Amino acid sequence: MWYKFSYSSSVCSVVRKLQAPIVGPVTPPAVAVVDPETPGNIGTIARAMKNFGFHELVLIDAPPLARDGEAYGFAGHAREDVLPNHRRCSFEELIEQYHTVGFTAIPGENGTNPVRAPAVTLTELRDQLATVAGPTALVFGRERTGLTNDELTRLDRICTIPAAASYPTLNLGQAATIALYELAALTDAELQTPPEIERADEAAIERLYDQFETLLLQIGHTPEKQTKTMRLFRRLVARADPTDREVTTLTGVFRRAGDLADSPED
Repeated sequence: MWYKFSYSSSVCSVVRKLQAPIVGPVTPPAVAVVDPETPGNIGTIARAMKNFGFHELVLIDAPPLARDGEAYGFAGHAREDVLPNHRRCSFEELIEQYHTVGFTAIPGENGTNPVRAPAVTLTELRDQLATVAGPTALVFGRERTGLTNDELTRLDRICTIPAAASYPTLNLGQAATIALYELAALTDAELQTPPEIERADEAAIERLYDQFETLLLQIGHTPEKQTKTMRLFRRLVARADPTDREVTTLTGVFRRAGDLADSPED
């Protein structure tokens, strides 16, 4: 099951849907899937939506979703809200109700194909959609063939995920997950991020330098090389931005190593 991942521009539709003042998205974009073949991919997309703060799932010509079936099995915690709250509509209703972005792996490479060009990257799309007022839908196509040229022509924009030229097609679930991750800034979700690391204060770092210099003397490091070694060590520590704990630990290790170097041999 492979998905050919796309941003198409319909002038009439853009004019119709962007008459309101551009003040930014009111709600996160909806995620629409056109004619999906397997319930499992729908569940995978619902799970990715839950992961990255998207709530509204719209299905067009999708198969039935049994509560004990594949879609709910793949959806994770999205089985509690995103998946059961999905709604169904026709393709015509979709383009009438939303500012639409279609995804494809085969954009117009040289810009001469008006159906698949101009296409933008996810980063460009994220910045552009932040200025769009009104409801927006991210539109994904079939597992095997993606969105047709006729469908792309009806959509407002086309976006593409860059992939290896030798194998540019992505699985539908993979494509949606990548797109939703990159567009998560358009939602109100508080995403988990690594904590900020605070650099140790300079006084503690200077004590580390002093202890290292003392160690060089204790181990009999070649005097003419000590200045160069200290300079290299300072540059290394400066690039590392060590924490208080790291500096304290290293200072203790150097002190202990120096004590051992000073101890009489047995």
